[in-house]
Amino acid sequence: MCLGIPGQVVRMLEGYGDQLALVDVAGENRKVNIGMLADGVTVGPGDWIVIHMGFAMEKVDKAGADSAMAGLEMMGRPRED
Repeated sequence: MCLGIPGQVVRMLEGYGDQLALVDVAGENRKVNIGMLADGVTVGPGDWIVIHMGFAMEKVDKAGADSAMAGLEMMGRPRED
C-alpha cells in the first residue's frame, strides 16, 4: 500500500474522460482523479481509495483505509473528531 490519505467515493463526476470522482476525505468532499488506478480497477460509490496529491493510487477495503489513516496518525496527523 502506498502512503496516502484514505477516502470514500461519494459519486462519479461527468467529464474528464470519466476519470473524476467526488470523494469524502475526512468529512470533506474532494474531486479526485481515478485515472492512475491499475487497468481493470473500477470504483463507485461506497468504495475506498488511497489518494496522493489528488490522484487515486489504490483501491482498498475499509481495513486498508483504516490502516492508511493509522499510518498518518503515527506520523503526527491526529484524526479529527
